[in-house]
Amino acid sequence: MPETVVAAVGKIVQVIGPVVDVQFAEGHLPRIYNSVHITSEGFTVPEPLDIIAEVQQHLGEGRVRCVSMKTTEGLVRGMKATDTGGPITVPVGRGTLGRVMNVLGE
Repeated sequence: MPETVVAAVGKIVQVIGPVVDVQFAEGHLPRIYNSVHITSEGFTVPEPLDIIAEVQQHLGEGRVRCVSMKTTEGLVRGMKATDTGGPITVPVGRGTLGRVMNVLGE
């Protein structure tokens, strides 16, 4: 029977430009270079936010420092951030030859 993996969920504690600090439970820090998915679910914002950030540093005491791959306009403390369990990936193959993509593969 496959093992069920529960994603670590944290909350934003600080936003300075593209840098986002996220608080996780002490034993559940995402690895460096893992991607973190941030949403505005449960918050009143003009447009729903769906942001991917990459973990760059472990700050201690359950905090990680991430760099956002999109604008952080509208992010506020307390928003949910979920560890995806892996790094940012981009599709490759015949379908992507000759295409221009951003760092997220869009």
